Amino acid sequence: MGGAAMLTVALTGICLWMSTTVADQLSARSSSDDELLCTCKNIKGTCSSDGTCTGFRCFYTIVHGREERGCFQRDHYREQCTTNGIPELYVHCCSQSMCNANSTSPTPVPEPPRFLPVAVPLLVLLLVFVAACGLAMWIRFRRQHHRLANTKDHDVTMLKAPSKADPTYEDIFDEFCTSGSGTGLPYLVQRTMARQISLVECVGKGRYGEVWRGTWMGESVAVKIFSSRDEQSWIRETEIYNTVQLRHDNILGFIASDMTSKNSSTQLWLITHFHELGSLYDFLQYSILDPEQCLKMCLSVACGLVHLHTEIFSCQGKPAIAHRDLKTRNILVKWNGQCCIADLGLAVMHSQTSDFLDVGNNPRVGTKRYMAPEVLDESIRMDVFESYKQTDIWALGLVLWEISRRTVVNGIVEEYRPPFFDMVPSDPSFEEMKKVVCVDQQRPGLHNRLHSHVILSSIAKIMKECWFQSPPARLTALRVRKTLSKLTQDHEYPTEKLKMDV
Repeated sequence: MGGAAMLTVALTGICLWMSTTVADQLSARSSSDDELLCTCKNIKGTCSSDGTCTGFRCFYTIVHGREERGCFQRDHYREQCTTNGIPELYVHCCSQSMCNANSTSPTPVPEPPRFLPVAVPLLVLLLVFVAACGLAMWIRFRRQHHRLANTKDHDVTMLKAPSKADPTYEDIFDEFCTSGSGTGLPYLVQRTMARQISLVECVGKGRYGEVWRGTWMGESVAVKIFSSRDEQSWIRETEIYNTVQLRHDNILGFIASDMTSKNSSTQLWLITHFHELGSLYDFLQYSILDPEQCLKMCLSVACGLVHLHTEIFSCQGKPAIAHRDLKTRNILVKWNGQCCIADLGLAVMHSQTSDFLDVGNNPRVGTKRYMAPEVLDESIRMDVFESYKQTDIWALGLVLWEISRRTVVNGIVEEYRPPFFDMVPSDPSFEEMKKVVCVDQQRPGLHNRLHSHVILSSIAKIMKECWFQSPPARLTALRVRKTLSKLTQDHEYPTEKLKMDV
C-alpha cells in the first residue's frame, strides 16, 4: 500500500509540472502575439519611418485594387479579419512577425462556362428584378419628397415635433459589426461605402463643402462631402469616430468614412444618420417653441455635451472630448424634438490614464461669434484640457439663448437672431468680437418675458452662469444637465396648462 501511494504522488507531481510548463509556454506565446512586427505600407499616419508597425495580427488587403499592409490591435482584429465576401475587397490576416511582407491576392478561380439556355432566363429575371426595385425606390423617393415639402412649410405658427421615431440602422450594424468597439462600420467595410450610396439631393452648403441626402440599403443617410482644403477636418472627425465610443442619442450617429473620385478630383465623404429637420439654426428660423419644447431641446444639447466631456474608464472606454466649435449650425434637430451634436472636426481628446492631450493637426479655428473671452484675448491655456471644456460651456450658454428667443411666453416671441447681433456686423472680425466680449464685457440681452415663466427664468439663470468672464467660475456641462433634468421633473405640466401659460 505504501508503494502504491508513493507512485500516485509521483505521477501527480509529474502531471502538475507538465501542465505548468504548457501554461507558461502558452502565456509566453500569448504575450508575444501582442508584439508582432508587421510590414506597413500605404496607410497614412500609421506606419513608422522604417515601414513597420506592431500589433496583434498582421494583415494584407486590396480595396478597389489598392494594396495595404499593416497591423490590427487585439480589440479590433476579429471584426476586421472576417470581412471577406464583400465585392472588390480581399483581406488576409496572419499571426507571425513580417508574415504579410510577401502576401499577394489569390488567383481568381475561373467560373464554369454558362450555356445560353440557362443565361437567357436568368437575364430576364434580373431585368424584372431591377425594374421592380427601381419602381419601389421611385415611389419611396416621391413619398419622402412630399413629406419634406410638408415639413418645411414656413407658414405654421407653432411647429410641433412629429411622433415619428428616428431612422435606425441597428439591423444594418448587426449584420456587419461583431463587437462593441468603435461607433460605425468596420474600417475595411467603410472603404467600400462610396460605391454603395446614391446621392439624391444637396441639403446644405458651407465653407467646409456640401451635405447631401443619399440612400443606402433602403435608408436615407447624410453624406458630408469635404472640400480638399478642409482635409484635416475630415481626417480628424474620422479619427475620433473610429477610435472612441461615441454612440449616444444626442451625438450625431456615425456610419462610415470614405474617399472617392469624381471628375478627376478626390472627394472626402463622412456618412452619418440623416435628420430631415436639419440644423438647429435652420429650424429656429421658421419654428416657434413653447416652454416645454424649449426645455426639451436645451436638455438634449446638454446631455450630448456631457457625454462628450466625460471620460469612460473601461477596456473599451472613451477619452474626454471637447467640441471647440459648438453652435446652432453644428446641432441637428431630431423627429422627437431632441437635438444631437455634430461636426467634430475641431475636437480635442484627453485621457487621464495616459495624461495625453490630443489637439489634432487642424489649422481651422472655431466660429468667432461663439468664441469665449479667453480665446479672443489669447489667454487660454492650450496645454490644459479643462480650458477647452470651459469654452464649450460659453458656447452652450449662447445656444440656450438662441433657443429661448424663439420660445413664446404670454403671447410674445422674438425673431431669430444670432448672438451679439446688435453689437457686431453679420461677419464680425476677431478684433470686433474681442472688443465687445473682452474689453466691454457685453453679453446677449434677455427679454423681460423670460422672467415671467418659471422654466424660462431658470434657463436664463443658467445662461448667465455660463457667461462668467473667469472660465473656472462657469458651470460644468454635468451641472447644467442636472439642473435642467430637475426642472423637467418639477414642471411636467399637462398639455392644457401649458397652453394656458402660453
